[in-house]
Amino acid sequence: MRILFLTQYFPPETGAPQNRLFALAKRLKAFGANVSILTAMPNYPKMEIMINYTNKFYVSENLESLDVHRAYIFVKNSKSLVLRMFTYFSFVLSSLIVGLCKINKQDYIFCESPPLFLGISALILYKVKKANFIFNVSDLWPESAEKLGLVRNKFFLYLTKKLEETLYKNAYIISGQTQGIVKNIQSRFPEKNVYWLKNGMESFENNIVENISWREKKGFSPDDFIVLYAGIIGFAQGLDVILKAAKTLVTQSKIKFILLGDGPEKQRLLELNSSLNLQNVYFFDSEPKSQMPFILNSIDAAVVPLKKIDLFKGAIPSKIFEILSAKKPLLLGVEGEAEELFINQGKAGLKFEPDNGDDLANKILVLFNDQALGKNMGMHGYIFVKKNFNNDSIAENFWELINSNLHKLMNKT
Repeated sequence: MRILFLTQYFPPETGAPQNRLFALAKRLKAFGANVSILTAMPNYPKMEIMINYTNKFYVSENLESLDVHRAYIFVKNSKSLVLRMFTYFSFVLSSLIVGLCKINKQDYIFCESPPLFLGISALILYKVKKANFIFNVSDLWPESAEKLGLVRNKFFLYLTKKLEETLYKNAYIISGQTQGIVKNIQSRFPEKNVYWLKNGMESFENNIVENISWREKKGFSPDDFIVLYAGIIGFAQGLDVILKAAKTLVTQSKIKFILLGDGPEKQRLLELNSSLNLQNVYFFDSEPKSQMPFILNSIDAAVVPLKKIDLFKGAIPSKIFEILSAKKPLLLGVEGEAEELFINQGKAGLKFEPDNGDDLANKILVLFNDQALGKNMGMHGYIFVKKNFNNDSIAENFWELINSNLHKLMNKT
């Protein structure tokens, strides 16, 4: 079986789609598939092409036995919608050229969305390569962009919705990262095969590293209670809630807040933090994924927030799995599916109302005053994700799905 992953995001970048697709591709390769990756020159989240890939249109390399084809992408660290469109469409064009010239015939083309526009390249390539089209949806776009207020032009929204509809109709399999995404698509396209391709964790064993050097290196004391947010500092996360909680808890000298990562909202939050004169909030740049076990081992609780909009009731932020694999309690500011799974069923932490800094502050105080409770919740969460969100079983189930479907198609012909 030949499978091409078409994605704008892939390691050495860090992030949710990068980690998920890399984990899935490696496992499918181990099952016997001939796996190739067609992706962009690595640049995310700083929006700067990494040093070994600058000024190149095409790079071919091997990454842990995977054949990786990298194509040009225009990147500019800007909030401008026009420049973001240049970024998206530059890779649509370059991926199409590289795909046509460098990629052989495939059985499946697996396209990651967002960005939705990459589906244009996928539509052409799957027909030329005589492949079956798998469209993977990790975020309902353009719906999320519209509800977050990032895109307001009605004609542009109309065109993107038409593209979304075309992609769903052409897909042999549609996969989604959450049950909410799956239900949303299934309700609009009941005739389509929509599959829940879960997020999961790369490894659950031996991932708690007995090392406190990260805490010490950053200047924190052993009795500080560290609350961490690690990930993209973007619009959807609503990270003002952390600064609001920090302001409420400013007299609790032992409670410290860390925002670790980069993204389009970081500069604004730095300025807000300065204007509030908060001495209990610390901003750090992104760290390599290899450092996350050390970092998570050094903290006491982790915040996972999203803005308070109905769209996110079907969201499951992937950082949850890394946190719970480290046996740390969640402070979850996400309603709906994530709350039901990880708070109600998994007993993995405390839920606070999205965008409500006072509620977050109150829940932090609960864990601060009863740290045994937090450790107990972290252990519950670890057991829950190990049982229900293990990347090995996720990949095995997906392999069985595409393998059986391929056999059905071959029998028809």
